[in-house]
Amino acid sequence: MLSRAEVSARLSRFPKFDDMCLSLPYAPRMPAHMVRQTKEVIAIARKFNEEVARPRALELDRKTHEDPDYMPWELVDLANKWGFYTMWIPKMFGGKGYNMPSMSYFSEEVGSVCLGIMNVIGVHYLGVAGVIASANPSVSRRVMKDVVEGEKTGRPCLIALAITEPGAGTDVEEIELIDKGSVTCHARKVKGGYIVNGTKVFISMGHVSTWTVLYAYSDLKKPSESNVGLMVKTGTKGFSFGTHENKMGQRVCPASVLVFEDCFIPDDQVLFDEERVRKFTRKPFKDISGRYVDYVLSATRAGVCAFGVGAARGAFEAALRYASETEIDGRLLINNEWVQCMLAEMYKNVALGRLAYAESNYANSHRGLYRLLQLKPLYYYLLFMPQAYFDNVIGPFLEKETSHKLMGKLYFDWAGPENLRCCSGWASLAKFTGTDIGIKNAQMALELMGHAGLRQDAGAEKLLRDAKLVQIYEGTNQLNRLNLFKCLIAPAVPQARVFEE
Repeated sequence: MLSRAEVSARLSRFPKFDDMCLSLPYAPRMPAHMVRQTKEVIAIARKFNEEVARPRALELDRKTHEDPDYMPWELVDLANKWGFYTMWIPKMFGGKGYNMPSMSYFSEEVGSVCLGIMNVIGVHYLGVAGVIASANPSVSRRVMKDVVEGEKTGRPCLIALAITEPGAGTDVEEIELIDKGSVTCHARKVKGGYIVNGTKVFISMGHVSTWTVLYAYSDLKKPSESNVGLMVKTGTKGFSFGTHENKMGQRVCPASVLVFEDCFIPDDQVLFDEERVRKFTRKPFKDISGRYVDYVLSATRAGVCAFGVGAARGAFEAALRYASETEIDGRLLINNEWVQCMLAEMYKNVALGRLAYAESNYANSHRGLYRLLQLKPLYYYLLFMPQAYFDNVIGPFLEKETSHKLMGKLYFDWAGPENLRCCSGWASLAKFTGTDIGIKNAQMALELMGHAGLRQDAGAEKLLRDAKLVQIYEGTNQLNRLNLFKCLIAPAVPQARVFEE
């Protein structure tokens, strides 16, 4: 137990320099080309909005109400033709290799028109993160090759990620909570692979994905110590789809039930298990398993923040448009000071939310999952080397056991706890900040617009319905607040305990 003086001394050094100005030391290290590339991504997103998203958003929302079994195949085909499913896959795996932070700006842009359409594109990269974070380059290469081939042939190949279970939602996203949940998806080791039994729920784009990253557990009594990551291909014997949710918002993006009944997954589709981890580290498997999930969520929660900021911006733009066109007693609504103050508040929310996801991306760029991809020499090497080089030289190397061990060491054995806490804490901060802002602005838009905002053709009420979901997935905002406390505050307060209730 520390003395009061020792506790005071610790708190006097809090917050840390990195927390106060995370981007300041990292901005000069960022490759300058990333700025040009990000501007290109925003321009592509705006063109997509004008040609695809804006003309279809309300129509698709109505269609899903009329036909709750609707699946967005046409939209998936369009996104595939635009090249969105390979845009942020690294070139070493055959993708276009756009810098990962640029996807947050893309998500805000498309999300400002329709979060459901954005999720039809974006949730694929939750699956991509689940594959890459496993530090299993050979399986990653094989699955990504299918995605690239699907773009070339016009047969989209998407990746879903399945972690949530009927009796364990947010619990499965924190290693300290998972044993308190009621997990039932069991992976039994057999000769040549695993046999899986269980059910996953709320799996975005499950019905229309070709591959699924499946989290199962070899010991249901100790899931924190027995996580198994598996790649399951749609059509595999024993793998079927149940219903999909009749959701309030983001209706165009299905949330599926996945059912596994004696489903055999061969060893060459195992992403992650204790046997494989033991080849590159002797650290407790529980710690490594927790890092695996943290890597995925630290990379993707910035994107969820961008979804929320997109909703906030869409609400601001709807309110601004209404106030600019509506007259009351012969005077434009926008010329009232109370309206100007509301619009200023909404604009502020958008700007602060954007800063939150930018800071989280800085953390990941220099201390997290894709830090290697954004080291200046490697970034430009990946940018300018021809794809044939990666296919014929780097590709074969990724199949070798040496590359597996090297990736495992880089991701898990050599990753410092300070870096992991920074990325995870800032990801949670961004996630609940951006998504709460989305709800707040949508509510303010409806308040300003009155009964006109409740009309479906105005789009404002849809933004509120869509935004509510982003407060829930990838960990509820309550969980993310606790994770922020665990990662960024508790280390300065040694007597603090998290997740012990």
